[in-house]
Amino acid sequence: MTKDIAQESLAFHRLLGGKLEVSSLVRIRNRDDLSLAYTPGVAAVSLAIAQKKSLAFELTLKGRTIAVISDGSAVLGLGNIGPDAALPVMEGKALLMKEFAGVDSIPLVINTQNTGEIIKFVKHVAPTFAGINLEDISAPRCFEIEEALQNLGIPVFHDDQHGTAIVVTAALHNAAKVVGKRYQDLEVVIVGAGAAGLSIAKMLLGLECQADSCHLTNDSQIVKDVIVVDRGGALVAGRPSMNVYKQAVAGVSNKQKKSGDLKTVSQGADVIIGVSGPGSITQEVVKKLAPKSIVFALANPTPEIMPQEAQEAGALVIATGRSDFDNQINNVLAFPGIFQAVIKGRLTKITTSMKLNAAQALADLVTSPTPKYIIPEPFDPRVVKMVSQAVLNVGKENYVTKPS
Repeated sequence: MTKDIAQESLAFHRLLGGKLEVSSLVRIRNRDDLSLAYTPGVAAVSLAIAQKKSLAFELTLKGRTIAVISDGSAVLGLGNIGPDAALPVMEGKALLMKEFAGVDSIPLVINTQNTGEIIKFVKHVAPTFAGINLEDISAPRCFEIEEALQNLGIPVFHDDQHGTAIVVTAALHNAAKVVGKRYQDLEVVIVGAGAAGLSIAKMLLGLECQADSCHLTNDSQIVKDVIVVDRGGALVAGRPSMNVYKQAVAGVSNKQKKSGDLKTVSQGADVIIGVSGPGSITQEVVKKLAPKSIVFALANPTPEIMPQEAQEAGALVIATGRSDFDNQINNVLAFPGIFQAVIKGRLTKITTSMKLNAAQALADLVTSPTPKYIIPEPFDPRVVKMVSQAVLNVGKENYVTKPS
């Protein structure tokens, strides 16, 4: 991030004191208006909901409002900077939800990083919302938190995991076309075994995972193999010092049981995906990938390897998380459409099939991919509609109401 943009952003936020405000849908101009909106008329609304809870979706903001919840433990590439410092990012997520998809959302940052307390908090505030977007919560706690909340009756979706995985999967489908390889033949190495890294691995392999176990849910569009690498080297079954979530992925990935560091296990791979930090992918590593390699360096604001360096080392298709380079892998391509579908269909869960369908819809929007164009731009007006419809086309058993 340049000094200029940093200063401009500070001034931008200081000008209005943030990016959001509460505005009413109705005007209170007289006693009759007051009686309808508040007492005594509102008592009838409360009694109706007391008799049938689902009416809250129709009679209150619940039916069109998402909670954006963070504990500030893994904010952007800034790390554990706490809930107060996370608030401008959560405001930004809520702003993007509204601007791109017309979805109302409320940022909630909470002053605890205790897993049990976060789970309890989400359960307690759930009656206000149609869905929950968990954000910037560190791994492995984020996995446990999300899994514990899947039977809440409304979707709980951790965007750092699934939003990232959806967009990466879409981009990789088109990158494979550019380099002239079948998606199903790709051998992929992922650098980073946090929330994004493990979720990308699961999606590329068509896996549904719970704690320490994974099973295949869709084998029609999966890559040949994935090797995930963390600070201890490749995740491989039986390796010590892995949490249960890494163990689960290790048990169904890395089919040749390769062990060692990134430099060792990445030789000959078709794709390398970085979701770690600056400098973790070197030109030496890229040079030893297969010909016509694909490099996604997604750390923000500084990628694992800069695009020019990756190109000089032989990569044919390069993507980053930044808007000032070609092929930006940005979660804004996924989460607004996902939550628009949540509102339209009053979904109770976001399933693996829905995520895979959303990824395919994103990929299909690029009909003629090139090395510099493998994923739609965030401002492409088709994106939200296509992602939302792709989600709604899957899993009608997860609807409470038929989408309009």
